[in-house]
Amino acid sequence: MEVKMKLIKIIIVALLSFTIIFTTACSKNENAATTEKQEKKEQDKYEKLVKEKNDELELEPLEFTSYREEIKATITNPEYKLFAVNHELEISGHVDKYHELKGNYAWIKVNALDEINQNEIHHYYIPINDGDFKEKIHFYHGDGQYSIQVMLPATDKENYFYELTSFEVINVNPKEKRDLTYSPIAQEAGLILDNIKDGFNTGDKLFSLNGKIKNTNIDEIMIEVKKETDQWQHVIPVKDGAFSHEIPLFFGKGVHEVSVLLPDKEKKNNYQYGTTLLVDNESSEKFEPIEYHVNYKERGITLESPIFSGEKTETTYQIKGQIDPDAPYAKETTHLYIKSKKGDDEALDIIPIKDYTFDDSFFLRFGPGTYEVTINVPELTIKDDSYFHFSSIAVFSIENTVTEDNRDLLPSRGIQSDAPSIISLANEITKDKQTDREKALAIYEYTAKNVSYDVSKFKNKEFSWDDSALKTLETKTGVCQDYAYLAVALLRASNMEARYVTGEAGDGPLKEDHAWVEVLVDGNWLTMDPTWGAGYVDNDTFVAKYTEEYFDPDKSKFNETHVRNKEEY
Repeated sequence: MEVKMKLIKIIIVALLSFTIIFTTACSKNENAATTEKQEKKEQDKYEKLVKEKNDELELEPLEFTSYREEIKATITNPEYKLFAVNHELEISGHVDKYHELKGNYAWIKVNALDEINQNEIHHYYIPINDGDFKEKIHFYHGDGQYSIQVMLPATDKENYFYELTSFEVINVNPKEKRDLTYSPIAQEAGLILDNIKDGFNTGDKLFSLNGKIKNTNIDEIMIEVKKETDQWQHVIPVKDGAFSHEIPLFFGKGVHEVSVLLPDKEKKNNYQYGTTLLVDNESSEKFEPIEYHVNYKERGITLESPIFSGEKTETTYQIKGQIDPDAPYAKETTHLYIKSKKGDDEALDIIPIKDYTFDDSFFLRFGPGTYEVTINVPELTIKDDSYFHFSSIAVFSIENTVTEDNRDLLPSRGIQSDAPSIISLANEITKDKQTDREKALAIYEYTAKNVSYDVSKFKNKEFSWDDSALKTLETKTGVCQDYAYLAVALLRASNMEARYVTGEAGDGPLKEDHAWVEVLVDGNWLTMDPTWGAGYVDNDTFVAKYTEEYFDPDKSKFNETHVRNKEEY
């Protein structure tokens, strides 16, 4: 009996479930049907308004210019000079003598006639195929009166049009629709925006633009952003017939005019409009454009981050992008130089490039405030490894919101004080030391005793962009910069403020470029030179001979052999 009761319950639950599902499905269908009825009712309402309006009007036939007879052209739709429509209008016509035209497109100009939007013209270019042209247009400001002008290509001049006819339309439907249209040059190139269907869109600080171009000879396009008197232009690459870019809406809240321009076939470094759309920016934030330099394009660089200038960040900032493998020196471009400047303070960082892409961060080390940042590419035509040679590709600003200035604690170029191996070694070296002075001396001693001086590197100026504390730790050899890199990295890893100092050094009046270290101990900057503390060079051979003489040396005696220039980051 109990089994039967359970079975009955299961059947009842199943029936109820089926009933609920069935009822829900019916409900969805009913909602769809209701929506469809409402839309039809709305449509019928405007169709009725069109009929009433046209009944009120004196529907007079279109009037044509003399150009009609010259090329034997006619408009098959519409038929009248002034009439009402509901949301859309199909314009069609035919040209008998289309072979004589100096162009392949009919030009339609639509102009809203209300006081607010007067003189805002929307352009359509309709292909003429075997003399026929046809296009369905919509009305970008909804209901109201519009003037429409139909132009056809001239028979005597290239890129010239003559008016065929003009008429006026009263749109009774308040629904706004701005068509996305393409110029003749865009249609011939096969330009298509993938992710955009309408000519009016919304964005929030950024607007994604993706598209394709069938013309394989086009390898770049220009993006133009305008708002009132403000304007920005930027060239982006086209790879394998496709392009993608995050468009910055620099100029605050409101409508931005975004245009895609294609290279002029005949004039180098000139561009022609392909399409224009409006983007309503919902963000009230304003940003400055990045300043791009000639090498940005010539060296095939594409920045994904940053997109605009003036961003706010805390301590670090990301540089991300790619380099065109087909660009000059692309294979040899293994890194970028990042120069950050705040007032008189300046730092140089390196962003590595691997497989033609880069994605890394650098420190804004000089505390809060505005920084000018320059992205640079190595100047590979200059064969001199004693200095870094580079040229700028882009300049922008950043606002650092951090409250502290930790310039002498943060990692820097060549000084990877945050690397696990550096931290581990620093802990090992200083584990039994009680004071900062003892820790500093232990690091000085380790560096001087464990790195041998590379005479060949010094004589032949075999410096590399990736010289660093980690590299020195691995090779256990180097010149003054490498001793200093390692010592500063170990000091900072021990949470001691330390700085890399440059100047000149030598026993006589003729001194060589040199680098050493300063570390903050008990509130005072203590000098150490682990290179000179490691030994000396005799007949081009390094002789290891450790001495503490150059740890916190007597200042007057040290100044006889060392001339300080500045600290470098």
